[in-house]
Amino acid sequence: MHGARRPANAGQLAGIMHAAFGSQPRAVIRLPGASKKGVYRAVFADDSTAIVYIWDEAEDYWPAASRAGPFSHASGLALFQAAQARLSGLGVRTPQLYLADASREQYPADVAVLEDVPGPTLEDVLRDDPRRAEAPLRRLAEALRLMHADKSPSFGKVLHVDSGGPVGSSCEQLVLERALGDLAEAAARDARIRQVASQAQDALWERAAAVLPRSDYSLIHGELGPDHVVLDGRDQPVIVDIEGLMYFDVEWEHVFLRLRFDRSYDVLHRSGLDQDRLKLYSLAMHLSLVAGPLRLLDGDYPDRQVMLDISEYNLQQVLLLLSDP
Repeated sequence: MHGARRPANAGQLAGIMHAAFGSQPRAVIRLPGASKKGVYRAVFADDSTAIVYIWDEAEDYWPAASRAGPFSHASGLALFQAAQARLSGLGVRTPQLYLADASREQYPADVAVLEDVPGPTLEDVLRDDPRRAEAPLRRLAEALRLMHADKSPSFGKVLHVDSGGPVGSSCEQLVLERALGDLAEAAARDARIRQVASQAQDALWERAAAVLPRSDYSLIHGELGPDHVVLDGRDQPVIVDIEGLMYFDVEWEHVFLRLRFDRSYDVLHRSGLDQDRLKLYSLAMHLSLVAGPLRLLDGDYPDRQVMLDISEYNLQQVLLLLSDP
């Protein structure tokens, strides 16, 4: 949050809460971890709760982004509404949307009021109770099957595909261009990447050259880690942080799933993935997860050690990939 800007409070959100529920919260708590929007829990007199998303420049820790298309900044009410409608239409569980307000009459930013899914996250359950995680993992695999079976002849974020906006020549070309940019940014910030920058650039070009054209694309979350899956009261997986939902190469999703789910990825794996795309996207993803956290730390993001750990882990993965091409 920029400068001395304070978190939203119950009084400031009273109008939005009254519009959604006809009552006002006794407390509003900003939840940790969000970097692109404010995420708040509203607590009412009867101890019922709701989640509030606030899309406001002052709630966004990321520096101004210039990328367009699928990799544009995944933040905004319109992106959220388009993604939520698409997933709900497929029968994929997301938090119920109670109110969306872009009028800025009740609060000076775009706001959504959502169901507060009690949790825990799938990440917590995988760590603390692996047996309990087995059924939610299978259900998540089915949700991913539904998503990935939803195809489009165009690629890009759902909102942009639905509006017919141009996105670029191909997924692999966009990934290559993004990875080259991430490589340059990472090299500028870390001497270890700088030492292998030429080798990494050659590897990206070689891997991209091996990828054959494709003419349809799957619906993917894009950043689906176990921290973005919350369990409801029946242990049904509920997918959150959906603004980046897009039509893209399904291999991009699986590279991220494999990275984040680790030993549990086997449940989510599917056959028939393009191995050349996986090779390109693996190196590109790790470069993105080196440069992105370091870019975020140019600002005042509070959970700094978390970002440093993410960057360091992925830097080591880049070095491993380059040593064993």
